[in-house]
Amino acid sequence: MDPVNESANAGTTDAAAEQGRAVQEAGPERVSGQQPVVTDRLTKYYGGSRVVNGLNLTIEEGSVYALLGRNGAGKSTTIKMLMGLVHPDFGSATVLGEDAHNMTPETRAQISWVGEGHPLYRWMTIDGAIRFAKPFYPVWHDDLVEQVIEHFKLPRKRRLYRLSNGQRAQVSLALAVASDPKLLILDDPTIGLDTVVRRDFLESMIQIIQQEGRTILFSSHILSDVDRVADHIGIMLDGVLRVDAPTERFRDALRKVVVELPAPLPKPPDCPGLTSWAQTGNRLELVFVDFNEIHQSYVDSLTPTTQDVLELNLEDAFVEYTRGARGIMPSFVREVAHV
Repeated sequence: MDPVNESANAGTTDAAAEQGRAVQEAGPERVSGQQPVVTDRLTKYYGGSRVVNGLNLTIEEGSVYALLGRNGAGKSTTIKMLMGLVHPDFGSATVLGEDAHNMTPETRAQISWVGEGHPLYRWMTIDGAIRFAKPFYPVWHDDLVEQVIEHFKLPRKRRLYRLSNGQRAQVSLALAVASDPKLLILDDPTIGLDTVVRRDFLESMIQIIQQEGRTILFSSHILSDVDRVADHIGIMLDGVLRVDAPTERFRDALRKVVVELPAPLPKPPDCPGLTSWAQTGNRLELVFVDFNEIHQSYVDSLTPTTQDVLELNLEDAFVEYTRGARGIMPSFVREVAHV
């Protein structure tokens, strides 16, 4: 099913559903092939709250898919259901051809996970952590581990608690790739890492995993990382998958129009494709999906004194798309003391 249609059924606004559909449908078609991850109306409640709502997600083999959303959007719960750690209340998830909640040990051995904070037994040395992890997998490639250890110049005899956050992330990567997984799942793996280490981690991960068409699903709040490595993104809002599109397609779909008006508006008129707006004094910012002649005519009808159409990077596009209308913003002006 179309995840955007599901969002409409789940109670989101018609305008929001149409905007999501515009981003999704205008992108190039997904290449048909093996699909390591497929969900069908996947739904999860916690108490009375529906945290994942009718999720229909398909990830193609060999892709780097970024699952994005604000805090509480349902990303981590989705990942837990894909790993079989949380049972859905409705719908299904298939991972590497098996039901996610009933995967065989052989299939689980083909999945690696790297979590936020890189949870490891920190009293172990690096060599000790490798020896500990190895027996859990029927296939273990010492040469892959050695490549990562040597690449990052990691001190094998040092205990993990004496390593930096970046070094522990590198150890996690070495352990994750050692089993030569078909699917690598990463849940905010680069939080707390400096820019250089973060970039090196991501580039090494892509190089190692994608050499033979392996698939990566990752969640991150660092949108510059996503823009660098992901070929496809999904954006969840309130448990609903609202965007499922190539990264470049989503980034290029949104435009911000900044205008100066003769006088402030109580509220801009409605317009198809208008995703969000904010007004401070006479300055009005409008964000559109697939800005076109209709939108330009709409802007001209506001009789602005000046106007600029701005392209957005992925981070700005994500922020504008997910936060919705901000309305009339207060002016934060430093008070000047009068003597």
